[in-house]
Amino acid sequence: MPDFKLAAQLKGHDADVRAVCFPAANTVLSSSRDQTVRLWRKTTDKPPTFDATITSQGHGYINSLTFLRPSSTWADGLVLSAGQEAIVEAKRPTSTTTDNADRLLVGHGHNVCALDVSPRGAYVVSGGWDGKALVWDTDKWQSSAQLLHQGEVKSVWAVLAYDEHTVITGSADTYIRIYDLRQANAAGEVEPRRTLGTSSVVRALCKLPSGLKGHPSGAEFASAGNDGIIQLWKMNGTQVGELKGHHSFIYSLACLPTSEIVSAGEDRTVRVWKGSECIQTITHPAISVWSVAVCPENGDIVSGASDNVVRVFTRNADRMAPAEALSEFEQSVQASAIPQQQLGPSINKEQLNPKAWLATNAGKKDGQITTVLEEDGTIGAYQWSLSEQRWVHVGTVVDSTGSSGRKVQYNGQEYDFVFDVDIEEGKPPLKLPYNLSENPYDAATKFLGNNELPISYIDQVANFIVTNTKGATIGQAAEAPSADPYGTESRYQPDQAAQPKKFLPHTEYLALTQAKWEPVARKLKSLNEKHLLAGNKHIAMNPDGVSRLETVLQATMGTASQKTGPPALLDAQRSIYMLITQWPYGDRLPALDVLRCFVAWPGSASLKDPKYDNLVDVVLRGALDAQDPISASGEPLTEFIKTFDASKLNTNNVMMALRTITNLFATAEGRTLAATEAAAIIGLLARLAGVEGDQGGPIGADNNNLQIALASAAFNFACLAFNQKESVDLELLMLLCQVAEAVIRRQSDPEVLFRSLMTLGMVLAIGGDARDLAKTLEVGEPVGEAAKKSGEARIKTLAQECLAFLKR
Repeated sequence: MPDFKLAAQLKGHDADVRAVCFPAANTVLSSSRDQTVRLWRKTTDKPPTFDATITSQGHGYINSLTFLRPSSTWADGLVLSAGQEAIVEAKRPTSTTTDNADRLLVGHGHNVCALDVSPRGAYVVSGGWDGKALVWDTDKWQSSAQLLHQGEVKSVWAVLAYDEHTVITGSADTYIRIYDLRQANAAGEVEPRRTLGTSSVVRALCKLPSGLKGHPSGAEFASAGNDGIIQLWKMNGTQVGELKGHHSFIYSLACLPTSEIVSAGEDRTVRVWKGSECIQTITHPAISVWSVAVCPENGDIVSGASDNVVRVFTRNADRMAPAEALSEFEQSVQASAIPQQQLGPSINKEQLNPKAWLATNAGKKDGQITTVLEEDGTIGAYQWSLSEQRWVHVGTVVDSTGSSGRKVQYNGQEYDFVFDVDIEEGKPPLKLPYNLSENPYDAATKFLGNNELPISYIDQVANFIVTNTKGATIGQAAEAPSADPYGTESRYQPDQAAQPKKFLPHTEYLALTQAKWEPVARKLKSLNEKHLLAGNKHIAMNPDGVSRLETVLQATMGTASQKTGPPALLDAQRSIYMLITQWPYGDRLPALDVLRCFVAWPGSASLKDPKYDNLVDVVLRGALDAQDPISASGEPLTEFIKTFDASKLNTNNVMMALRTITNLFATAEGRTLAATEAAAIIGLLARLAGVEGDQGGPIGADNNNLQIALASAAFNFACLAFNQKESVDLELLMLLCQVAEAVIRRQSDPEVLFRSLMTLGMVLAIGGDARDLAKTLEVGEPVGEAAKKSGEARIKTLAQECLAFLKR
């Protein structure tokens, strides 16, 4: 069987390509951290070229993707994608970013990291960081089953729709679960029919063919994960084989029509396995190969990698790239820098063989990596090619704090280092750029501010910078480690360093202002155009208004607030008020998103609307009142909060309103407004948490973004009470404590727990009557529960501080 060779490199994404799909010979799909889904159609065969269309633009990274094949209902099929927004979007492949989704599937509370469609297209299955796996009927487009995962699952990383009634999942708890959808109970819940234990986090699953074309081992599906081993399984739970060769995490698996398995992972490679042997290793000029897929029509392979490139590989000579493109690809691999931590223990140059050793020593298996001392003193990495019977140069090895001297590009600037920082387990890492000419504490302060993190982390971040740049000099650079949400030993995690000695009191207010103005502007323009075409000119902006708003968005969204806002800020905000109060309920989210960023700027919080009392009145009624337009009955806000219809709520609208309330605390006028409306706002927090309300029960408990916003708003009110001790309202403080307790009891996300615990801690730190009130409410019980729920050292440390206040 001939080797796979490069057919085409598809360039256009601005960030890691996290998922790929190859539904037809002339069609490739990809999704990325750049918040887009792209459809690539082949336009020429020799050389193979593809043109891209952006079919979807989100507000967060998109890291899962699948395709529903054409049917009588959907003649062109449907592209299904999901990610950080926790919503599965279904769109026709002919759609563009201005087209609304054909279907939206809402049910996850966290990043949706896995998608698959059943062979006949009867259902879609999704898996997420919330530990859920949901099955969606493609006839009614509703959730038809929830696959139960008992225990500390953390994340469902992989899902496989094996047949029309069987689903397999792989999770961060190291277990594989097999479900029979026919065994769902009346509530739609399905217990696993069989649970298989593995030795590490399970990240990938793939179905293997049966019958004469089946896998030689007799395996019916394969799994892989953090241990770099592919395990072969029968459906009865018997393991029938293991494939070893990868040097790090395996992120993706696929199967060729020939029953050969294709894998991709953190060691920069795509590997092809025939039986139990690796017969080809394709190294990429990237840190990670996140995803791999196979075309069922022609057996070609597509990969998506951390260098933002989609690549197609083929065994067919007629579809291979021209010789110069093949040579360019090989040279890009050779020129790439390989972080030393990818190759295991520290390499001692004095013990390395010279390059001449390669000429007289053969490798033992395809993909084997060896390092030698190059003539110029650098360390070269070489990979054994079984088919070519030679060592292929695949890069230069650099240690964790140096590189080949190249600067690293990040956000349009060059840096000596760009580190990946894991702030929370199970969440994607954040980028920490650093130049050796900077003061580590200045860089740490900027990093924490840009990512809305507590300033209490400053010592750990600064120490991390110092530790990881020891011995480096100006002009060196470091390749960023892999962007894996579960982390590796080379990554910084706050819990690995000494925790701050003191969290309480924390007198700085939280803000939730991170944003990108471009996708919000596009969405607003698209919705505005929809209303104009529908003849709703009375609720649409004119072209000049759209242009002015776009200018203000560019100047404010995602930008640190200045002493004064842009000149047109208040005019733009008046337009946003109109959209929030007049547009249909389902169209208000982007306008609410804009307002939560505007309120962090001076002047914004004071702007009133002729029909409503103030900004808080506008944002809360707009988020909670599902009428089109919202009612202006004159009912006091506190009464409206008690009586709104929770069954009609869009929890993302509510989440955005709570972010707006949180950001009010960024300015003095905003804090004054928040204090004025404290009774209504804290009443809303209590109803959302299930503390108060005639209808009972929490609202939006499964929406993690909402829970973080709720906990942030509650903390800011507790912080305000601490900073203004002379005007403490004990009744509202009692309600805040009850809110924090209710959230702690129902939630398990570490950030939600931490912020809720900080709310209790700040009430205790006020002292006097406030502390006595907290003692009366027996807050020590939820404090202890938070510490038990999370293994994070910061939460245990904070809990100890709270308990110490209770003893005073």
